[in-house]
Amino acid sequence: MSELFEKQNEQRIVPPLAERMRPKSIEHFFGQEHIIGNSGSLRKLIENKEIASMIFWGPPGSGKTTLARIVAQYYEADFIRISAVEAGVKDIRAVIEKAKINYKHGKQTVLFIDEIHRFDKSQQDALLHAVETGLVILIGATTENPSFEVNSALLSRCNVYHLKELDDEALERMLERAITEDEILKQYRFKILDENLLFRIAGGDARNLLNVLELIVKSNKNNKTIVVDKSSIEQIINKKIPKYDKKGESHYDTISAFIKSLRGSDPDAAIFWLAKMLDAGEDPKFIARRMVVFASEDIGNADPFALTLAVSVFEAVNLIGLPECRINLAQGVTYLASAPKSNASYLAINKALQAIKSVENLSVPLHLRNAPTKLMKQEGYAINYKYPHSYENHFVEENYFPDKNTFQVFYYPTEQGREKLIKERLEKLWKNRYKK
Repeated sequence: MSELFEKQNEQRIVPPLAERMRPKSIEHFFGQEHIIGNSGSLRKLIENKEIASMIFWGPPGSGKTTLARIVAQYYEADFIRISAVEAGVKDIRAVIEKAKINYKHGKQTVLFIDEIHRFDKSQQDALLHAVETGLVILIGATTENPSFEVNSALLSRCNVYHLKELDDEALERMLERAITEDEILKQYRFKILDENLLFRIAGGDARNLLNVLELIVKSNKNNKTIVVDKSSIEQIINKKIPKYDKKGESHYDTISAFIKSLRGSDPDAAIFWLAKMLDAGEDPKFIARRMVVFASEDIGNADPFALTLAVSVFEAVNLIGLPECRINLAQGVTYLASAPKSNASYLAINKALQAIKSVENLSVPLHLRNAPTKLMKQEGYAINYKYPHSYENHFVEENYFPDKNTFQVFYYPTEQGREKLIKERLEKLWKNRYKK
């Protein structure tokens, strides 16, 4: 009687939609075309059953676990999954012992380690020999850059595949498959009235997408038609969604206000628009990229460190991700907004590009050419070139343009920040160049 009761309970347990829709073959795996598409390097290895140990590095919901299961299935291997948060050296040794038994019976073992970056050195070292000999095919999954988090000995024995957050096309295909193939969902009619908002809430995470969809269905399970719109999504996530479309006018208006606030040296307004973008689900890497451009376009040599900081912020955002990277962004935004401003470098390259179009003779003067061969020297290459380090103050007045007729001043340093020092030095070196 008790066994019958247990079986009845088991039948009532329905896995979450994300688990029910987990792809079991490459054909149903959407996204990651760069590695798993028809010409992807990993796809060819899977189909040819030529699998080596590997690490999947990517954000949550990008398909790391699913891809590991597909690899094991194609290889017809014994798939063992452990979590680096819970497992220790003892667990690894137990897996290796099982792999030895599998090996004797002609079966391969695939060991999938979730959050492998949480393994310490001793845990990672315990895997080395088994991975090196091929006794175990290791598939590690991590949201962190493995270059920093996985020891070099283990890393050198693995191929690293960088998975990206899923784009809207991949999410759309997952959504369509879920509502047409899932045994529970296909009982309903669906009206998807705000697909873009659903994808934005998902944030490139397949699990998020399917979880939200499933909750909407459960909250409306007495209706034959499931409406997915702004109201139903807000009801599920328990928050008001700001009016913001990453592909629409509000997106461009907000990033414009953000950049203008930085340019206007208002850190408070800039941090306000940053907060709006983050709250609305904007890609933090998009924001960081714009900050890198801004650092050169609007600050330039007034504070050369601004570019270094902006690039560092971008790397931090790429390495850490949300929610923590909001702190890196905030540091960068407040610094860039507060820094002295100069667009002299930006104006210089624009003027130079215009000048290039109007210059007919762009050949390099002989004295500026290299002469690595005897023939080139005989042709006059590098003759009469004045080597600046041979002169006082490591400077000598020389013509570096194609000819004197193409000379033009493009870069006018400002009086702002460190650029003032640059201006003073250039005016001292090129005494006649900056006279008005």
